[in-house]
Amino acid sequence: MCEVKTVKEHEGVDYFDENEHLKKEMKKKTSGSKDPLKKISKKRIRKTVRKKRILQDYLFTITCYAALSIALLILLFILGTVVEKGLKGMSWTLFFENLPAIGMSGGGIKNAIIGSILVSGVAIIIATPIGVLAATYLTEFPEKGIVQSVVRFLNDILLSVPSIIIGLFIFALVVKSMGAYSVIAGILSLLMIAVPMIVRTSEDVMRSLPPNLREAAVSLGVKRHKITFEIIYRSARKGIITGIILALSRIAGETAPLLFTMLSNQFSSYSFFKPMANLPVVMYQYAMSPYENSQNLAWAAALVVTVVILGINLFIRGIFNIKPKKIK
Repeated sequence: MCEVKTVKEHEGVDYFDENEHLKKEMKKKTSGSKDPLKKISKKRIRKTVRKKRILQDYLFTITCYAALSIALLILLFILGTVVEKGLKGMSWTLFFENLPAIGMSGGGIKNAIIGSILVSGVAIIIATPIGVLAATYLTEFPEKGIVQSVVRFLNDILLSVPSIIIGLFIFALVVKSMGAYSVIAGILSLLMIAVPMIVRTSEDVMRSLPPNLREAAVSLGVKRHKITFEIIYRSARKGIITGIILALSRIAGETAPLLFTMLSNQFSSYSFFKPMANLPVVMYQYAMSPYENSQNLAWAAALVVTVVILGINLFIRGIFNIKPKKIK
């Protein structure tokens, strides 16, 4: 009986192993038949997704380069036109003689250059501390209050107001009360254009600084005014100066507000209570003239303004790109 049992057990074991072997083979066959399909489908999906992403990347890159090339072509066309026509009016007398009467030959733009430097320089000198301090108040004193909301709201409105509206406002407020066009009215109109630009750019730059700078200084016991002047301003000086240069570039070419506030003067006048010659108004008046000499002077004035603004931008960028020498 023991032998039979063992035989039966042995036979049973053999029968059970055979079934398990058949099941494993069937599973291998079925899994082997399904796995390749799954792998192929996954590979196809990955390839299609990858192709779509590559195609989207190429299309986006081509669009960016096309937009950049269009912008550069427009800029080169403008600069080429200004240089080509401005060189016709360039001469040695351009910087040493006053404006001639419209239609007269000869003459220069000396008094217009002096007037533009004076008006734009005074406006940007006054606008810079006002704009930077206002931006400092909006960023370094973040407590919610009515004053901050009003300042930010008014600044945004002034940014979006056309310059001719500002000129009309100063005309009604200052020119009519004084009874004459004046340099003071022109400076005020340019001031209202420059301040909002400086406030916005300075605020954005100071807000982008990491809060760790302020937190580290506070943890060391540094006073608030030292944090602002020695840490925040030093870290944000590139952006602040860029905003000031943008504001200067904007007001240096503004014509509409000066037409309503300062107008122009053919002769040399350096009084702040009288009209003064300036390049934007000279460009407008002489470009509208039918005489070739006057048009050449207008193009020469446009070339002078363009070269000066580009020179200031390149000079400032060159100063900030200079890296300090490493100490050996």
